[in-house]
Amino acid sequence: MTSGYIGKKIRLERIVNRETKKTIIVPMDHGLTVGPIKGIENNLGEMVNKIALGGANAVLGHIGIPLYAHRGYGPDIGLILHLSGSTSLSPLSNYKVLINTVLEAVKLGADGVSLHINIGTKSDPEMLEILGRVSRECREFGMPLIAMMYPRGENIEDEHDVEVVKIAARVAAELGADIVKTNWTGDPDSFKEVVKGCMAPVIIAGGEKAGIRDVLEITRQSIEVGGAGVAYGRNVFQSKDPTKFVRALYLIVHKNYDTEEAIKESGLTALL
Repeated sequence: MTSGYIGKKIRLERIVNRETKKTIIVPMDHGLTVGPIKGIENNLGEMVNKIALGGANAVLGHIGIPLYAHRGYGPDIGLILHLSGSTSLSPLSNYKVLINTVLEAVKLGADGVSLHINIGTKSDPEMLEILGRVSRECREFGMPLIAMMYPRGENIEDEHDVEVVKIAARVAAELGADIVKTNWTGDPDSFKEVVKGCMAPVIIAGGEKAGIRDVLEITRQSIEVGGAGVAYGRNVFQSKDPTKFVRALYLIVHKNYDTEEAIKESGLTALL
């Protein structure tokens, strides 16, 4: 058993619940792409505190989180360093370039790294090369790899079509990702196909901000067909009460509550 294998196992237990084998990750990498949007305008540390208090397993972001998200209270929470990016101002915004390294994540004490890969755009060969290279480094350094896999670009008509989502998710597993984040395909039966066709655990992305009950119900449906959790950004940090919203997610993902029970138990009823 290599030290890299042991290191990865230890780090995974910091970002995945060791009992349920599921995770709640809150991406906060949006600042690089679209700037200081609502919820993460400046005080990142305060938002991380609120997320941690709700019971999330990890936050995910660029180096700005460990540099500027200083925390004064709240429980420990895993850190996933995002290694790729682009800005919304770029004419090639679907091309995610490598902007940090696995070694830097090790130095920062991160519990995992992540990459954003768009499948179906003209630049996906370059992004696949990045994914393969980072995957090799993650095995060497014992670092968990979360691959954000989206069917997106010139060759994709519907980003939520199960046939293209299945391919995107499977690509990540084939290249060694430990967790795959991808789109919800619209219903449990089709998402079950994605889970069955991917050797790695699959978690769902949140996308644009949506209604509380809708997001929680999708979460419940994904868990029931084998999903391994969620990675919600704007739906968490732009919610009226991020702590209560994460608590509701925790009850569904880790405690198997149904949607209405989670809303009531978390105190979200007054916010609907």
